[in-house]
Amino acid sequence: MTTVLIADDQAMQRFGFRMLLESQDDLTVVGEAADGAEAVALTARHHPDVVLMDIRMPGLDGIEATRRIITSGARTRVLIVTTFDLDEYAYEGLRAGASGFLVKDALPEELLSGIRAVASGDAVVAPSLTRRLLDAYVHHLPAAPGDSPASGDPRIAALTEREREILTVIGQGWTNNEIATRLFLAESTVKTHVTRILAKTGSRDRVQAVILAYDTRLTNPR
Repeated sequence: MTTVLIADDQAMQRFGFRMLLESQDDLTVVGEAADGAEAVALTARHHPDVVLMDIRMPGLDGIEATRRIITSGARTRVLIVTTFDLDEYAYEGLRAGASGFLVKDALPEELLSGIRAVASGDAVVAPSLTRRLLDAYVHHLPAAPGDSPASGDPRIAALTEREREILTVIGQGWTNNEIATRLFLAESTVKTHVTRILAKTGSRDRVQAVILAYDTRLTNPR
């Protein structure tokens, strides 16, 4: 059973989400929050598998609520609900630690599959879409000190040469199949490398690995 917390300031929106989720045998709603502060508090109390997080809420917004949940060390994963797929809110949500985002007009089956994917440890944004999103808002990235910022980052230093190469192309939006084909590797080998990269860098999922590749300038904006 996957437990879900719904965070949205609109009561009708929460009601609709709850009705949909509780129609599923494998999903259950453990609470509802009307703002970000309540979402953080209820997450600490109920430890849900997934928080379905709205962005624009009074007081503490969904971005800061996501950041606080992730930095608390909770195992909870956050799925951002936003109005547009390529907007600054989605960008900030991913950088705050969300495992993905969905647009508010997503189909019910897309929302359900997204929640299940996040709960299982997957990301709900294609790496190529993450790449486009970061390209659009790359001016928000911190300035890179020196000529080779990646070399001084302990997360990158822990990687082997092959793992660093694969992280670089993950940042470019390549899928496992594309990596295997272009680097002449078995797809199972690529999956092993990706798993090790996530573990060594402390990335919660592939989306966070893409962001890491950007932050350390392994991947450069187009």
